[in-house]
Amino acid sequence: MFMPSLEAPLDQPYPFVYIIAIRNEGEEAVTFLGRKWVVTSESGERTVVEGDGIIGQKPRISPEEVFSYNSYHTVAANSIASGAYFGRLDNGEPVCVRIPEFKMNVPG
Repeated sequence: MFMPSLEAPLDQPYPFVYIIAIRNEGEEAVTFLGRKWVVTSESGERTVVEGDGIIGQKPRISPEEVFSYNSYHTVAANSIASGAYFGRLDNGEPVCVRIPEFKMNVPG
């Protein structure tokens, strides 16, 4: 959602808020350890954002629980975001959860 009241740098003046909810539909708890976002502008320029945890946390989600948060990203032009969260099940098996693609279309 476009949110013009949020702070944004001059070179990326359009802030967009997004809300993410991750539901554990598996039979084991999962701990998320990192994430990778790819934001691609309409001109093809890509920005990759990677890091440990999710918003400074490493959430552990039991079966049927939901972890949700909101954050925002600034863009210079229409863009598409996608990516993944990475973690481990309690048994040590790696987990990758894809972030469905979403658009950030600049108004006007």
